[in-house]
Amino acid sequence: MVDATPPVFFVPSLPGTGFAVLEGEEAHHAVTVRRLREGERLALSDGRGGLAECVAHAVHPGRRPTVELRVEATHTVPAPALRVTVVQALAKGDRGELAVELATEAGVDAVVPWRAARSVARWDDGPRGAKALAKWRATARAAAKQARRAWVPEVTEPVSTRQLAPMLAEADLALVLDGAASESFADVEFPEKGELMLVVGPEGGVAPEERDAFVEAGARGVRLGPTVLRTSTAAAVALGALGALTARWR
Repeated sequence: MVDATPPVFFVPSLPGTGFAVLEGEEAHHAVTVRRLREGERLALSDGRGGLAECVAHAVHPGRRPTVELRVEATHTVPAPALRVTVVQALAKGDRGELAVELATEAGVDAVVPWRAARSVARWDDGPRGAKALAKWRATARAAAKQARRAWVPEVTEPVSTRQLAPMLAEADLALVLDGAASESFADVEFPEKGELMLVVGPEGGVAPEERDAFVEAGARGVRLGPTVLRTSTAAAVALGALGALTARWR
């Protein structure tokens, strides 16, 4: 797809109108990777909906590159009325990171890593688990930048099935993606606003005892279509369908 909007760079807080300086890792990415030139347009985002429309006033390469910016306008992109949280089962290899990447590009608002019974991947509570979670969070941030998003999805701490069930009970609508379900995703009546939670199982599927716990919490099993999707792609497909079935893309 051809870029139709200026590139986005993340900053801790937005500058006011006038002049500002982009520094650090984002400046390195702008100057060295994207080869930003004087006069080109770009946007700064705080990752929480704020956007600043800018023009590169001067570009300074080197060991510590910086970009002097002219800030033309700032505004806030509102969060969607219907917030979508994807509960993503841990997946082997890089499939979990791919799931986060695709879901972020498709517009997810938050991701909850789930320690499902049939997950091949296992995150412990030590350094290895922390490293895996950091990779998911970095993936979400990079994908948000790639997709020109003003909001970076939150990636929470991982949860167990026991912790997840009450979270589903509190949602306005909770759906478990299940290829064997009788109800179609396209036939669901989605709320106009509130919290929607989508549960994506691991490669081996959602275990029967997990399915029972989720149904008891008020979740519904739904199928996306006639084909079987990988755990890494299911959330993105569902989010695309949601964009057409609800007002999220309007």
